[in-house]
Amino acid sequence: MADPSSYRPRPGEIPDSPGVYRFRDEHRRVIYVGKAKSLRQRLANYFQDLANLHPRTRTMVTTAASVEWTVVSTEVEALQLEYSWIKEYDPRFNVKYRDDKSYPYLAVTMNEEFPRVQVMRGHKKKGVRYFGPYGHAWAIRDTVDLLLRVFPVRTCSAGVFKNAARTGRPCLLGYIGKCSAPCVGRIGSEDHQELAEEFCDFMAGRTGTYLRRLEKQMMEAAEEMEYERAARLRDDIEALKKAMEKNAVVLADATDADLVAVAEDELEAAVQIFHVRGGRVRGQRGWVTDKVEEITTGALVEHALQQLYGEERGDTVPKEVLVPALPEPVEPVQEWLTVRRGANVSLRIPQRGDKKALMETVQRNAQQALVLHKTKRASDLTTRSRALEEIAEALDLDSAPLRIECYDISHLQGDDVVASMVVFEDGLQRKGEYRRFQIKGFAGQDDVRSMHEVITRRFRRYLAEKERTGEWTDGEESAVDGESALPDGAPLTTSLKDDDGRPRKFAYPPQLIVVDGGRPQVAAARRALDELGIDDIAVCGLAKRLEEVWVPGEDDPVVLPRTSEGLYMLQRVRDEAHRFAITYQRTKRAKRFRAGPLDDVPGLGETRKQALIKHFGSVKKLRSATIEQIQEVPGIGRKTAETIAAALAQAAPAAPAVNTATGEIIDDGEPDTTGGSPGEPVTAGLPDERRGQET
Repeated sequence: MADPSSYRPRPGEIPDSPGVYRFRDEHRRVIYVGKAKSLRQRLANYFQDLANLHPRTRTMVTTAASVEWTVVSTEVEALQLEYSWIKEYDPRFNVKYRDDKSYPYLAVTMNEEFPRVQVMRGHKKKGVRYFGPYGHAWAIRDTVDLLLRVFPVRTCSAGVFKNAARTGRPCLLGYIGKCSAPCVGRIGSEDHQELAEEFCDFMAGRTGTYLRRLEKQMMEAAEEMEYERAARLRDDIEALKKAMEKNAVVLADATDADLVAVAEDELEAAVQIFHVRGGRVRGQRGWVTDKVEEITTGALVEHALQQLYGEERGDTVPKEVLVPALPEPVEPVQEWLTVRRGANVSLRIPQRGDKKALMETVQRNAQQALVLHKTKRASDLTTRSRALEEIAEALDLDSAPLRIECYDISHLQGDDVVASMVVFEDGLQRKGEYRRFQIKGFAGQDDVRSMHEVITRRFRRYLAEKERTGEWTDGEESAVDGESALPDGAPLTTSLKDDDGRPRKFAYPPQLIVVDGGRPQVAAARRALDELGIDDIAVCGLAKRLEEVWVPGEDDPVVLPRTSEGLYMLQRVRDEAHRFAITYQRTKRAKRFRAGPLDDVPGLGETRKQALIKHFGSVKKLRSATIEQIQEVPGIGRKTAETIAAALAQAAPAAPAVNTATGEIIDDGEPDTTGGSPGEPVTAGLPDERRGQET
């Protein structure tokens, strides 16, 4: 625990101007980002008597080891920079709204020749019209199913569209009248674009025009005694009305507005947002956050607006944003919203009428969301804290292990030996920091040597980063040999970055290492740390047989009660490491089994391999082909043909494939596709328990 006075800036160093500041911990990781109209006044609040600080603010300043700031010209720039840094650094102590789902939108791809209606999630794309967000994807599909009767816009994927165009036969929706079938030329590009525009207009709230037009057409058809067409138009009108009923009018004058409500207590806050477009509620979403410092409702609203509109531009930012409390000051936030929309945005508190009544409804939703969240998490928060305390007590640690890393070794009878590293912080998974390793130092099955290698490689990276950033204090050279424990295919820069505080780095050490195994694996992990000169990280192991907790240098294990929350957490960590390791091992094994003799030919990609197999029918026939015959395959030149012939000549013929049920030899063992594997054991298709146990 650091003393804030040890890194407090000297008087006069902090400028009296707008800016953004960052607190960093002893490992140079950014733990808090904030903005201020006056940096000098704002930062002075953090360096007062600790007894006067909010408990969570006190925890933050004692966790931090330094503070730095960046001066900007205006408060709007400070607001934008604060949002960017929070997104980039993911600070531990900042208000971060936890969205429990990725909300789906109804999207119309107006940037395509034949626009498509579909459900979309994630980042918004240019040229696509979005409606929503919706609480559930099925709500979108129900609405679309009703509207396709009147607006038969394409909904199929690109693959289905191309296949229908190739065969000249539309899909089922085309036959039943819920698609205008542009794939087979029933409607042209311009007409389909106009149909999609009408669909968007209806979704945007301009519904009266279409209803009146359909009613007029229905009456005309009835007068002309075209009763079947009149009945179909009547059904279309009913479908549109039913779709409209799903979004009742709540505000007059076709209002476009977002209503934001906040429900809070001393520890947490819940935010609910209603999206009103054309006077109708088109979507709803909600977030929950921990209050990591003493913060006003206006500040919570400001953070919510940053998250809500930080990536938005244009009409997705509405003309009016109604909130329960205004940020202080309000002008920079309102100006920021105006810049993002490209037109004036009104940010205000509703005082009377329909908007105030709707805000009360949103507020009730926020209150219910907070109650539901606390009901779900209250016991979880308590048990996580108790579990960490029990682990610290059982292992005689100075404090609760806020970061735990667990390692597991996995292989199949000594083949494809891999390892996993999973990370838990504050008792919760940090999947973004998981890592996986291939054992490189030796071949064969030896869990103890494998564990030693993995721990060594992981903490060599830690020491390398510590030395690179100037934290190495004893003057000794660290034992860095260039080994990498990055995720497969990841470049070096994804782990070793500049000194900027980004998360997900090997430079951030755990307080506790858990290994899947007993005394030998624990001893190997401890020996690896000792060889690197690391003595401030605790190590323990969890043996599967009796769920015993082993610590280095002890002859007897630590036995935690079966009802212990600490034991349950260690089991969760161990099981997650085992799951992650065995998933990686199975992936590697599957790739090895799918390997074929053509995989060893340099420069031969998947497309040309498939072309060779398609031309000759099997690897056996390809092996017997001449160089001239191989050259007949499109894209294969003489040099490549010679390389292929040489590679196949060197490859050993595969073992015969056997039907395990009858004992019959099916073929001579040559796989017919590049997915086969020469010499693949006849047990390759058997269940795992028949092949040998995976560990």
